[in-house]
Amino acid sequence: MMTTLTATVPEFLPPSLKSTRGYFNSHSEFGVSISKFSRRRFHNPTRVFAVSDISKLVTEFDPKIPLERASTPPSSWYTDPQFYSFELDRVFYGGWQAVGYSDQIKESRDFFTGRLGDVDFVVCRDENGKIHAFHNVCSHHASILASGNGRKSCFVCLYHGWTYSLSGSLVKATRMSGIQNFSLSEMGLKPLRVAVWGPFVLLKVTAATSRKGEVETDELVASEWLGTSVGRLSQGGVDSPLSYICRREYTIDCNWKVFCDNYLDGGYHVPYAHKGLMSGLDLETYSTTIFEKVSIQECGGGSKVGEDGFDRLGSEALYAFVYPNFMINRYGPWMDTNLVLPLGPRKCKVVFDYFLDPSLKDDEAFVKRSLEESDRVQMEDVMLCESVQRGLESQAYDKGRYALVEKPMHHFHCLLHHNLKL
Repeated sequence: MMTTLTATVPEFLPPSLKSTRGYFNSHSEFGVSISKFSRRRFHNPTRVFAVSDISKLVTEFDPKIPLERASTPPSSWYTDPQFYSFELDRVFYGGWQAVGYSDQIKESRDFFTGRLGDVDFVVCRDENGKIHAFHNVCSHHASILASGNGRKSCFVCLYHGWTYSLSGSLVKATRMSGIQNFSLSEMGLKPLRVAVWGPFVLLKVTAATSRKGEVETDELVASEWLGTSVGRLSQGGVDSPLSYICRREYTIDCNWKVFCDNYLDGGYHVPYAHKGLMSGLDLETYSTTIFEKVSIQECGGGSKVGEDGFDRLGSEALYAFVYPNFMINRYGPWMDTNLVLPLGPRKCKVVFDYFLDPSLKDDEAFVKRSLEESDRVQMEDVMLCESVQRGLESQAYDKGRYALVEKPMHHFHCLLHHNLKL
């Protein structure tokens, strides 16, 4: 039976309720809170939110069917705007998300900003060395408070000059004298849960009121974020001391899951799309290990050091995918991370951060050549992902099938289904 919620905003409603979100939250006879399905505010005064449509799309993939007989999720998972809005809430706003690295907030007063889905955030280290994370929104009239990264002693809103300490408290509100029932202590920045594991800074986009935005313990984060894979990742050198080198960003015309799928095909595409990379890998040794929310692909090196002594990949490569959108690649003296940020149903940004063994960080020729080779691989993947997105939007395609090597991809889709099911 089709269940449809029609979000019609009556003209008599006061301004405070003239959003479908406010209207549904104040009308319990609908039997469901609209926030259960989406945190995004509907911009049209009348919009049909078909719960049954979302449910149907989700159930078109059955995680109980083994990979050998399973079909992939339908193309609508990668193209439908309503599905995209729904998955932001269900997939990205409940668990730990890697958003940066600890060197960005190495010193007191350091900060960086970012955006995850429709959530703007700021992470900082206060004068006492404590790490905080907040929604990057001024409590006065919702202006974005900070931008970029760097060092500040406080956050000053460029709109009306409201000033916040690095611990999030409002310390100055201009021209508010005479305003009744107003307290600085009640208008601070809204906190987010923040954690650090190894070189990574993590956020949970959930209310942190009970924890007051405190930094989580390493053990708790390791358990929630990485599960039982933490030991293998540590063994592979993921949390070892490395020097940060640089950041590269790629904006790609594809759904964020297309990039993840490409990463998770068990090396299937490497011989055909990455011939240069293939020469440095022994694909006969390729193996995959599945953990709770992590899959690890490993492969031995396929070639010896070149005549000029150049060796970027080393003797073994480890590729770890941390659900839902974070990749950790550890090879030779290098580690790079890939953070996949959704920008819309058919667009994403992939942020690459590069780390290197400290003994090689000053070898400019080695760094330059390594980054050039890495960029060549990324551009090959960009071409693949954009091609797949165009195919997904074709009337000729609905679902595909898995190869046996694509266990990590199937695992990813099963985890998505778990989060998306109503």
